[in-house]
Amino acid sequence: MRLADHPDKAAVERLVHDAYSPWIEVVGMRPLPMEADYGALIAAGRVHVTDALDGLIVLVPEDGVLLVENVAVRPDRQGKGLGRALMAYAEEEARRLGLPALRLYTNTKMTANIALYESLGYVETGRMGVEGRSAVMMRKHLIP
Repeated sequence: MRLADHPDKAAVERLVHDAYSPWIEVVGMRPLPMEADYGALIAAGRVHVTDALDGLIVLVPEDGVLLVENVAVRPDRQGKGLGRALMAYAEEEARRLGLPALRLYTNTKMTANIALYESLGYVETGRMGVEGRSAVMMRKHLIP
């Protein structure tokens, strides 16, 4: 894992597009990660990528929690444990930053993602509208 750099921007955008395109029909619109400004996120040091650029995770430190803003895996690598590895990396980053918890949100229609997060110990903390979409809010407290 490494931080993405400006030369990675096109590959990051392509990865996000490829990973989230199948969800457009399910959600009824483009998922929020497809709308993000990856140039700004990369410049801010928020985008972490695998060395082969087949997966990424966007992490945003907040007060007392690390926000997992986006997890994307190249379609041909999905179902092989890379998403779980990215989420484990997020936990390592939270611990490194001294943050006791992680939070994330995902579309209520992305049931496979919700099931994955639950299997990793995330619990639903609520539901809310996010930019015209219905989101499940989830949180995981880290064991010290």
